[in-house]
Amino acid sequence: MHPAALPEALVPLAERPGEAALFLDYDGTLAPIVADPATAAPFPGVPRLLGVLSARLGTVAVVSGRPVRYLVEVLGRPEGVHLAGLYGMEEVGGDGRVREDPEAASWRPVVEDVAAALVASAPAGIGVEPKGLTVTLHWRRAPGEESWARDAAAREVARTGLVLQPGRMALELRPPAHADKGTVVERLAGSRPVVAYFGDDVGDLPAFAALDRLAAQGRTVARVAVADPESPHELSDAADVVVRSTADAVDLLERVAAAIAGDPAAEERPEPTLREGRRR
Repeated sequence: MHPAALPEALVPLAERPGEAALFLDYDGTLAPIVADPATAAPFPGVPRLLGVLSARLGTVAVVSGRPVRYLVEVLGRPEGVHLAGLYGMEEVGGDGRVREDPEAASWRPVVEDVAAALVASAPAGIGVEPKGLTVTLHWRRAPGEESWARDAAAREVARTGLVLQPGRMALELRPPAHADKGTVVERLAGSRPVVAYFGDDVGDLPAFAALDRLAAQGRTVARVAVADPESPHELSDAADVVVRSTADAVDLLERVAAAIAGDPAAEERPEPTLREGRRR
């Protein structure tokens, strides 16, 4: 596959792979959104694809709101792939050990107290997902309880000093630490001149903003939004390329890998559903 067959914004990944850094969200990007977050699974072939991309690109990282131990469980440890969880408050090192942001870790007792209070008071259908350094309220299975979830989260924020991270039919309470997907992108990208990010939700906007800052330094960047009807319009508005589903995002990543390798078979695959973003 020739690099020119890719969307224009992604051509530099294929033309300068050794100089490129690729960052990927998990839920909604590499794994379809499901009613019960505990049952989410990566799109078929994703762990293999991550290993292929890591062998061909300078840096590949999955940056998720999930705990990093969960990412290891569902993705394994694809060689060379960085795994960052809880919006950058956790990472797994090359030795397999999980490292926590010290500022965030000091809030663990507060988060555990909030999680226990929410579990004890949540109405039927509201999911309370303790993640160690954060806790998330989900109302996808009980949309009529959204007001309860928002009110409960607001009370806990006022009581404890935690901050809110909006998500898809969810609210996450997290420490006010200086760590988000943007800080991960800027740190792991290092001095690489080509940087791309794929994401689908509000939590990915800091990563897009980080790419804006890198672009201002003269770097070549690509922002890819995986936008379905639930996705925030701000993400699509800020994107260079927009795809409509996890399947399309994974297919586009397969095409990037094929373009780097010069695989002509990829030309025969159906085109993914995508459009150039407003930035182009």
